[in-house]
Amino acid sequence: MAVTMHVCVTCRGQDVGGEDRETAPRAGRRLHDALADAQRREGGPPRFRIVEVECLSNCNRGCSVALSGPGRWTYVYGDLSPALVDELLAGAARYAVTADGLVPWRERPTIFRKGVIARIPPAPKPV
Repeated sequence: MAVTMHVCVTCRGQDVGGEDRETAPRAGRRLHDALADAQRREGGPPRFRIVEVECLSNCNRGCSVALSGPGRWTYVYGDLSPALVDELLAGAARYAVTADGLVPWRERPTIFRKGVIARIPPAPKPV
């Protein structure tokens, strides 16, 4: 399993309302947990790993995730919420079956077309 979805668990994202910001789970944590739960419910072997990270430095557009894999373009996405779990899993699955991380534009879920923050080229191969 070469592809990883990094989920920022420190994102405040769409935390609003009467929640106690010190004790309530952050929006990023809720997103990570919802993704992990949904992936487990899919059954079968997962097509990519879901890994929590402390910060993706995208606080103004959190919740945020990054998709990466060896020899692939890396993508950072923002403006996400637990309500988008199915779209996130579908987009990550499409990414996972590519050799280079480039999913054709029309095959990307809307949140991947509109929420892209950065596209980072693959690391060069050692010489």
